[in-house]
Amino acid sequence: MLDRFDPRLDGAFDPLDRAQLIARLGAVLPGDRLIASPESMRPYESDGLAAYRSLPAAVALPADADEAAAVLKICRDLKIPVVARGAGTGLSGGALPFPGSVLLALGKLNRILAIDPVARTARVQPGVRNLAISEAARPFGLFYAPDPSSQLACSIGGNVAENAGGVHCLKYGLTVHNILKLEALTIEGERLTIGSEAPDAPGFDLMALLTGSEGLLAVVTEIIVRLLPLPADVKAMLAAFPDAGGAAQAVADIIAAGIIPAGLEMMDELALQAAEKFAHAGYPEDAGAILICECDGARADAEAELAHVAEICTAAGASLIRRAQDEAERLRLWAGRKGAFPAMGRLAPDYYCIDGTIPRRRLPEVLARIRELSHAHGLPVANVFHAGDGNLHPLILYDAQADGQLERAEALGGAILELCVEVGGTITGEHGVGREKINQMCVQFTEAELAAFAAIKAAFDPEGLLNPGKAVPTLARCAEFGAMHIHQGELPFPDLPRF
Repeated sequence: MLDRFDPRLDGAFDPLDRAQLIARLGAVLPGDRLIASPESMRPYESDGLAAYRSLPAAVALPADADEAAAVLKICRDLKIPVVARGAGTGLSGGALPFPGSVLLALGKLNRILAIDPVARTARVQPGVRNLAISEAARPFGLFYAPDPSSQLACSIGGNVAENAGGVHCLKYGLTVHNILKLEALTIEGERLTIGSEAPDAPGFDLMALLTGSEGLLAVVTEIIVRLLPLPADVKAMLAAFPDAGGAAQAVADIIAAGIIPAGLEMMDELALQAAEKFAHAGYPEDAGAILICECDGARADAEAELAHVAEICTAAGASLIRRAQDEAERLRLWAGRKGAFPAMGRLAPDYYCIDGTIPRRRLPEVLARIRELSHAHGLPVANVFHAGDGNLHPLILYDAQADGQLERAEALGGAILELCVEVGGTITGEHGVGREKINQMCVQFTEAELAAFAAIKAAFDPEGLLNPGKAVPTLARCAEFGAMHIHQGELPFPDLPRF
């Protein structure tokens, strides 16, 4: 088991009086909603990034916001760290328990409280599954747009914490663009209302600050999401290319032409071959890369837009253009893309999914450099990504049982993230920083910027009890990382002492 926490770098808390903690929590939670034995807590020791594991002191499963507030107040009184958790599908270690913490699991807050078809909103609790919102809204001719690949299982509270995306976010936006109002709890258990159902909210607009804050500022207990009308028509097509460079160029040309498809996804040769064997989506396995494009809207508009995309792909060197002839074929195209991650199990015992974002115009160059990095580290990389908005998901294939391969995979992942920064992008597009990318935060941001992030954190959580050791690194951690890692000849934070 790997425990990636280093108290020397991330701060320490007072020694835990676990018996007192369990007694206090037991007074507000029935026995079946408080888990304290190591064996029972094992399912909570990691999120989707299973290489990072750690056990909390206890797992609390509140049934409502009042119980969640009571747990937070107890932890605040005892100075115990708290890590909020949704469905646990995150891929950045954001829900990884801090040693000695209370894991606040919100899965029991799982009700759709109301759907307003006139206002086109849904009021939901954080444990509601992403896909369940669209399923409940469909009878009213509505849907919830953000659709992560894990939408069958991931919860809306976790989507808010990570500002999750999905294949249709190119046109419809990320989570932050599709929520109107949040109810949240501070570490003191006090209730906050962020946003409004009205066109504007009074005071500072804190919605974007809370969305994507990864549980560092507050614990979300209720969300009002925006619902959209189901499009009148949806058209999809697959374009195959001899190599990834041609597909990347087609992406740039589509966006340059002023077309914003509902979805525009790319898979390279290794990824599409694995996905085809897994999902039988009808992908051409001899292609070097494929694009999946979907256009929606009024029937004539969707038809014309897709025809224009087909022309652009042909001009960029597509060897095959195939349009979905019916809804079943359209769903098969997407089933292959959404099944790409589990399909990697056919290629290697383990995979490490990276999440970075780059300017679209740099796609051909970055893909070429990822291939170079892959050869240099001796590990294959399958590329699957939201090509339309430059959000990359390289999948590094390795065997955790082989000596040194996990460490090589992590080193390769870090190099890819730093490449994203180098070309003008960011170290995350939708998965969050969590524990996984905390060192690369030291590469992307300056000392002054990190200090500003820490000040925002302190304004909400002065004692640093909410999800410690995640997202915002201490300057000491950056000094330690800088001592081991000199980027382009520059030593980060040269004024800080090295350990």
